[in-house]
Amino acid sequence: AAGTVPRRRPPRSDMDCGLSLLLLPLALLAAPARAEGSTAAAEEVQIEVLHLPEACSPKSKKGDLLNAHYDGFLASDGSKFYCSRTQNEGHPKWFVLGVGQVIKGLDIAMMNMCPGEKRKVTIPPSLAYGQQGYAQGKIPPNATLIFEIELYAVNKGPRSVEAFNQIDKDGDKKLSELEISQYLKEEFARDGKKRHPSAHDEILADIFKKNDHDGDGFISAKEYNVYQHDEL
Repeated sequence: AAGTVPRRRPPRSDMDCGLSLLLLPLALLAAPARAEGSTAAAEEVQIEVLHLPEACSPKSKKGDLLNAHYDGFLASDGSKFYCSRTQNEGHPKWFVLGVGQVIKGLDIAMMNMCPGEKRKVTIPPSLAYGQQGYAQGKIPPNATLIFEIELYAVNKGPRSVEAFNQIDKDGDKKLSELEISQYLKEEFARDGKKRHPSAHDEILADIFKKNDHDGDGFISAKEYNVYQHDEL
């Protein structure tokens, strides 16, 4: 079963984040868990709702693009191992839900969550980093994790059918460099964040490097790998 929530409640201050984790990227939280043993299947994520807004729409589902802040603690002693506010100038994290961009336990814990909702979740080792732990993230083997999460926004994910069609201006079922470039400009204008002038070109190049598998200069619907909005 999952570990016991520590008696001492972890600090909740927005700025109380360990500087030693300043460079710990979101991707590290997605390191695959390789838990073993017959008891793993019986372990579940424990969810405590700390705040539920009156208006709850839309609820998050697999494939949605979420914007959230979250702090991670070790259940064994309440020590903090991760804080999203130390990165990206304190901006909340953007990630796609249910596709492995974060650990399995967080993908589960943030399903059916409302914009503005706050949760405290307890994640067993089998849905986190398992028996091997994650030394770079200062997570020991067989560690039960606690996350305090505040969800800010739920949007249609970048891999949804709707998003693909929105980017595909000419309707030819493939995305050109020009189409994705225009999409990035629109997204940058929408969120209003200050970025270095080179950010656009770097992100565009990275998108094609990771998605244009046949090197033809286009990202097909298959390469785009549209996520289905089914449950885990």
